[in-house]
Amino acid sequence: MDENPTPGRGTPPRPARDGGRAAAFFDLDKTIIATSSATAFSRPFMAGGLLTRRSVLRTAYAQFLYLVGGADEAQTERLRAQLSRMVTGWDVAQVSAIVAETLHESIDPTVYAEAVALIEAHHEAGRDVVVVSASGSEIVEPIAAVLGADHVIATRMAVADGRFTGGIDFYAYGENKATAIRALAEQQGYDLDASFAYSDSITDAPMLAAVGHGFAVNPDRALRRLATERGWESLSFSRPVSLFAIGRPPTRVLVAASVVVLAACGVALWWARRRARTD
Repeated sequence: MDENPTPGRGTPPRPARDGGRAAAFFDLDKTIIATSSATAFSRPFMAGGLLTRRSVLRTAYAQFLYLVGGADEAQTERLRAQLSRMVTGWDVAQVSAIVAETLHESIDPTVYAEAVALIEAHHEAGRDVVVVSASGSEIVEPIAAVLGADHVIATRMAVADGRFTGGIDFYAYGENKATAIRALAEQQGYDLDASFAYSDSITDAPMLAAVGHGFAVNPDRALRRLATERGWESLSFSRPVSLFAIGRPPTRVLVAASVVVLAACGVALWWARRRARTD
């Protein structure tokens, strides 16, 4: 099997050690997609009655600071705190239904074509693909499924009686991402020295350092400096398009998209029946 499907584009040759497997770990926001997954669903959440116009504006402002400010620790924490406050009391099933029903319009047009090509190249080389994101698992998992990812590492929000409490059971941020990557590697038998990681932010330096091949994607200024010091290659992703506008989607994407559509129908039907019983 080809160990270097796209020479010079983020997949240098490096065989795994005997008996080991390699994996590719992708940050989500501004690495696979050109926006923040956590705020991409603001419009459908507002339409579903979960958000007010005022909360949308507050979240949009936090997102603006995140996008233009280099996503340093203080700005990322500000966005996290805002999102945590925002979701307190939300019905988990309703959130999952909205995400499933509006995934295409909210996320699909923002996916980087270069990221999709890399994901497919890693799969062709026999590597698992893992999406790693600080956003909540209810949002990240459906996106990762459409992309054909094999595993997900994401923030887990605390839930009680079917609703978000505002607490966080696991925050997939900074060093926590690297810790989760090492735990998954132990579980799946990945050789991290032969594995790959991609991110845009200096806050993901621990994640890039956890593998043998770290790549800075559209890096912020701090990550660009660190990448130069560490010898990490920098990649430029500039074509956010619909998965289905790229051409014929990879088989994994077609299958995963079908699964998400079926899941969306099931969740929507369940939610409609629940609403009917309570009305």
